[in-house]
Amino acid sequence: MKRIVIDARESGSSTGRYIDKLVENLHRLKPGFEIVLLAKPSRVKFLEKKVPNFEIIESPYKEFSSAEQIGLLRQLNNLRPDLVHFGMTQQPAFYKGRTVTTIHDLTTARFDNPAKNQLIFKSKQTVYRWLIKKVAKKSQKLITSSEFVKNDVAQYTNIDPDKIEVIYEAADKIEVQPEPIAELDDQKFIMYVGRANPHKNLNRLINAFAMVRRDQPDLKLVLAGQPDKNFELLAQYVESKSLTPHQKLDTPQSDYRLLRSGFGKGQASKILFLGWVSDGQLRWLYENTAAYVFPSLSEGFGLPGLEAMIHGAPVVSSNASCLPEIYGEAAHYFNSLDSEDMATKIGQVLDNFNLSTNLIARGHAQAAKYSWRKTAEQTLEIYKSILN
Repeated sequence: MKRIVIDARESGSSTGRYIDKLVENLHRLKPGFEIVLLAKPSRVKFLEKKVPNFEIIESPYKEFSSAEQIGLLRQLNNLRPDLVHFGMTQQPAFYKGRTVTTIHDLTTARFDNPAKNQLIFKSKQTVYRWLIKKVAKKSQKLITSSEFVKNDVAQYTNIDPDKIEVIYEAADKIEVQPEPIAELDDQKFIMYVGRANPHKNLNRLINAFAMVRRDQPDLKLVLAGQPDKNFELLAQYVESKSLTPHQKLDTPQSDYRLLRSGFGKGQASKILFLGWVSDGQLRWLYENTAAYVFPSLSEGFGLPGLEAMIHGAPVVSSNASCLPEIYGEAAHYFNSLDSEDMATKIGQVLDNFNLSTNLIARGHAQAAKYSWRKTAEQTLEIYKSILN
């Protein structure tokens, strides 16, 4: 029986969600290959219970490290697999066996991240830019999660687009019970969840929100995501706008606060930085928001918008990158570079009950088009096409 090794070192992290869902559904399909997962020591027992028919081997080598280039390379050579699937670009550059690589997006190659130590980040970015071109050339197949990323990768690496297969990912319903957020009870709010990196375009969302509030002064904006320097910079941006004489934001500085974790006490805010939220809290936000707003300039798949659709939130989205491809007619789109257009489209959803209701219905139907089982089935076909 032919052996396939899947790099599952990212299992259990936000970026490893793809691998976790893929191997779980491959396991259900009974693929007919010997599947070996390489996992960090802390995830071995979890994966042994989750996918008992797959072999789990410890692989302690950190991404973007010399240990990855030397130790993981040695480990793969010792395992002598017929095929290796890397769920991310990070991998031993000089591994000579057959590989499939999933590239989720080119964010690291194309965008800076002010939250990181710039010397370290620029060094990693330089290595990543070199590595992605090498990986694209040496992999038997590349997998991307959208046509947009496929075209972006083909252009960036100058490889034949036929070498790249588009396999869509999926969103899942949050199964835990909703956990209400007391300070938002009976409040009308719009929301965003995710990172605050510059390409997420949250500065323009802040500006658009200020415009919407001219007609809806009681509206709140909820921002949820793991606190980091980018969120701190965003909070500083909010404060600076509130202090500017010719400001667009007309709310006093005291109305803004940054909650680094949990839900601290303080006066009511119009912009709430909630920090990290639990799954139950996230579900409650999706199910109670007046609109989920996704202003991003670049995405590989746009998972949060699909999650919002599953939970019945009308989605107002940027028209950039893959988002129209993934959301179809289930979102109300705006020009991602135009805060006024963003404000107009948000206002239309808030003011038009029929539009909001139609978006909710279309969102349920759109999200249902994607499933992790389909992802696994199509990935398995790629394995077979290479090995048979």
